[in-house]
Amino acid sequence: MSDIPETPQSPNPAPFEAPPRPPIDSALPSNEERQFGMFIHLSSLIGFFIPFGNIVAPLILWQIKKNESAFIDDQGKEAVNFNITLALAGLALMLLTVITFGLGAVLTVPAGLALAIGWLVFAIIAGIKANEGQAYRYPVTLRLIK
Repeated sequence: MSDIPETPQSPNPAPFEAPPRPPIDSALPSNEERQFGMFIHLSSLIGFFIPFGNIVAPLILWQIKKNESAFIDDQGKEAVNFNITLALAGLALMLLTVITFGLGAVLTVPAGLALAIGWLVFAIIAGIKANEGQAYRYPVTLRLIK
């Protein structure tokens, strides 16, 4: 035996310790729901090839399954809202370029490229998170559809 007295365990863990994991919930999205959520997010990439495909594709996929799963409904709304926000931002950049007779392109072209790269990155991250069963929230998104 040691000479050091035992200290009682406190009910609250130290701040640097990870909290205990919650029990596994049976309400987690199924594999099919997670996969469809991923497809909804990644379908927006069609917009690189088809004008407004970034809004239409997630909207159609969301409408197909929104009544079957709360997870799909949530992720569909999020994807559509994000793509509408990006379309509005892109439209604003185009209008700024036209209003300035093309001189604003010095600012709007790099901003448009940054917008396109951000769209690609966030859509992929959202697809991965949805496939993991996590509800993803895009940053700086207008929540037009609730």
